Amino acid sequence: MPGPMNGPRGAGRQGGKPKDVKGTIIRLFQYLEKDKPLLAVVFLCVILNTGASLAGSYMLRPIINTFIAPTDGNGDVRGLAFALVLMAVVYLVGVAASYAQARIMIQVSQKALMSLRNDLFCKMQRMPVRFFDTNSNGDLMSRYTNDVDAIGEMLNNTMVQLFAGVIQIIGTVALMIYTNIWLTLITVVLTPLMIRAGGFVASRSRKYYHAQQEAIGKLNGYVEETVSGQKVVKVFNHEDAAIEDFKELNYDLRDKQIHAQFFGGIMGPVMGNLSQVNYSLTAAIGGIFCVLRGFDVGGLTIFVNYSRQFSRPINEISMQVNTIFSALAGAERVFAIMDLETEPDYAVKEPNDPKMLISKWDHVRGEVVLSHVTFGYQPEKVILKDISLYAKKGQKIAFVGSTGAGKTTITNLINRFYEIQEGTITIDGTDIRNIQKDELRKNIALVLQDTHLFTGTVMENIRYGRLDATDEEVVQAAKTADADYFIRRLSHGYDTVLEGDGSNLSQGQRQLLNIARAALSKAPILILDEATSSVDTRTELQIQKGMDALMKDRTTFVIAHRLSTVRNADAIMVLEHGEIIERGTHEQLLAQKGRYYQLYTGLTELD
Repeated sequence: MPGPMNGPRGAGRQGGKPKDVKGTIIRLFQYLEKDKPLLAVVFLCVILNTGASLAGSYMLRPIINTFIAPTDGNGDVRGLAFALVLMAVVYLVGVAASYAQARIMIQVSQKALMSLRNDLFCKMQRMPVRFFDTNSNGDLMSRYTNDVDAIGEMLNNTMVQLFAGVIQIIGTVALMIYTNIWLTLITVVLTPLMIRAGGFVASRSRKYYHAQQEAIGKLNGYVEETVSGQKVVKVFNHEDAAIEDFKELNYDLRDKQIHAQFFGGIMGPVMGNLSQVNYSLTAAIGGIFCVLRGFDVGGLTIFVNYSRQFSRPINEISMQVNTIFSALAGAERVFAIMDLETEPDYAVKEPNDPKMLISKWDHVRGEVVLSHVTFGYQPEKVILKDISLYAKKGQKIAFVGSTGAGKTTITNLINRFYEIQEGTITIDGTDIRNIQKDELRKNIALVLQDTHLFTGTVMENIRYGRLDATDEEVVQAAKTADADYFIRRLSHGYDTVLEGDGSNLSQGQRQLLNIARAALSKAPILILDEATSSVDTRTELQIQKGMDALMKDRTTFVIAHRLSTVRNADAIMVLEHGEIIERGTHEQLLAQKGRYYQLYTGLTELD
């Protein structure tokens, strides 16, 4: 299983050079392959645009030599007008090609980004719970926003500009050689210097842009955590501490952005100044050629223009370093998620008999057996030690113990949110590692202490328990959970839209909707993880009524903080430090006068 991808506050990997620039670029271009015909049209438009620009510039030579400064001193106004109209037509062709290229490329790039975001989201949906436990929500969200946006900027503009730059350089060099090979040599001599200067700046820029993207992920992660936990921040008066932590992350981002933007920003001035040197030297020597060697004025005019055009695509390419390395850094972070191992359908990779693997599981009774189960979230730190227990169909098994005793961990293992290191867990005699995870979880309903409601109607939130349920079944589930009465009193009843995780409902009402969702699932196994610990006693009685109806004819595992809720359990397991130290019914445990007796009578309290 993957380990943490980030440290405190959602930190990513430490800044450095991209590990595989070539591989990252190839993977990005794979998202464009489906639109190869449109890309071909884009590149054709780029060639037309570049060709029109070069041809229009070259037309100045005959215009100057023939119509503006002819050797015989006689101008031709009509010929000049015709030549100018022809040049305008050429440039208009270039403008039309440029428009078509931009319009089509945006369509292609946005389609590729849609596929990339979709693949990233689908990948995350298949990641194990461990992945989300060890990664900041804010840092994960940053990959959908900042990182994908940086990729989009490169696909929208940079790729086409790079291709156009290469075409323009090739075409410009060809026309320069055709115009005057000696002046061309002077221009070309300075090119390695420009390339070397650009390469030096680019190597520095790449490192800092990678660090910048990770710093953004850290900052987003901390903001997300602080905003979502604002009540906790305020109740403990940690506003000043939160501000200081934010300043530290903000300063870190500022410093990395300064380095990244500085090296990205100086690329243009460095290349621009070298370009001016090249332009001035070419113009001076070209003037000498006109005086001493009969080089035509029109030829000199277009050559100095080509000299500037020759350096311009190099400048433009260098200016794209910011976007390129920002996009590559973002792409690496996105692909880092896509390359992680997903949650396996089966925990047994090579079973002795493939027929033992269950992909379709019907008529589940709900008999659960844990046999000598040992587990630790980290291999070196064992949480559960040789746990054995059983639950027959329809029985209610309660777990009682201090925080960290392993109660929730047991239920996480039954769901296969984590895989056990030793022992077996079976349902109806079948090892759960041989059951496809979706089929397994379809038969287990879960009610947590912390409810989560999605943006949508009350009806849609309850239907989340079984998406193919009818409206009548949803209403019946709400009645089973004793939630129907308050739902009908809402402004729009079952069509009331919930936002902000159901912030317009009370904690008890949210929990009743959660119970209704579980009731709708019709799963034969039910897990209640301290479902009433965050509500008052009166609300607890109301919720307990809904849970009693929910537990009927289901094998139920209850994690309870209030011992009064587990008195009627068929068996109560008392856990401490990952071991079952007592087990029995309420009456049996009281008669033993051990740990449970002390907790129930108030002689001791849960840690």
